Amino acid sequence: MSPPAHVRVGQPVHAPAGTAKVVLALLRKELLVELRTLESVPGMALFAVTTFVVFHFALNQNTVSGQEAAGILWVTLLFAAMLGVNRLFVADADQGGFDAFLLAPVDRSALLIAKALSLLTYLFVLELVAVPAFALLLLGPPLSQALPSLLAPLALGDLGVAAIGTLIAAMTVRTRARDLLGPMLTLPLLVPVVIGCARATAPLLQAGRAGSGTLPLRWLGTLALYDLVFGLIAYAVFDFLLED
Repeated sequence: MSPPAHVRVGQPVHAPAGTAKVVLALLRKELLVELRTLESVPGMALFAVTTFVVFHFALNQNTVSGQEAAGILWVTLLFAAMLGVNRLFVADADQGGFDAFLLAPVDRSALLIAKALSLLTYLFVLELVAVPAFALLLLGPPLSQALPSLLAPLALGDLGVAAIGTLIAAMTVRTRARDLLGPMLTLPLLVPVVIGCARATAPLLQAGRAGSGTLPLRWLGTLALYDLVFGLIAYAVFDFLLED
């Protein structure tokens, strides 16, 4: 049987590089680019803090707690995250990164995983700034009351945003109206994430209640299942989005 036309006789065929190594290399590149350009994380953090300041002066009360506090926190984090989602694939689309990656002998899903991990890193840094700012400007109960139980809904919420945001960003980055289509498609899919996170967080932010032992496991399970479903969907269709 004759070899493929694009492979010369006697020429070694290079096997695809290990997926884990490729993911680490791509993730390192993403984080270095963000450190040098500061295009996403500072804007996300500034948006969140500014929104909390607006709420601080707009609400006719000094502090919030319970469901109101959870709603304000998660809606603000969601809209701040959209700034990072919209920029996730822009450099690759504008500077030929997609074409270069398609020519490399690597697993296509490595780019999906690296982008999702980079977005998770952005969200982690965002919350390091936004959550203390929220506690300082708006939250009635002390933040120590909700910690460390608050980490579980934050982690599951970040996973949902990363899975859905990476999928939609890959779908819309090559369209002319990507800045409009991205939020229009992403926000409806993230509504269940916001609802689940807010319901799971509200008891932790209730004034006069201890945070330990009050975390609704039902909402955490729902969030985990929702994250898993969209993570699998993104993994299944990403190859087709990348090649198209």
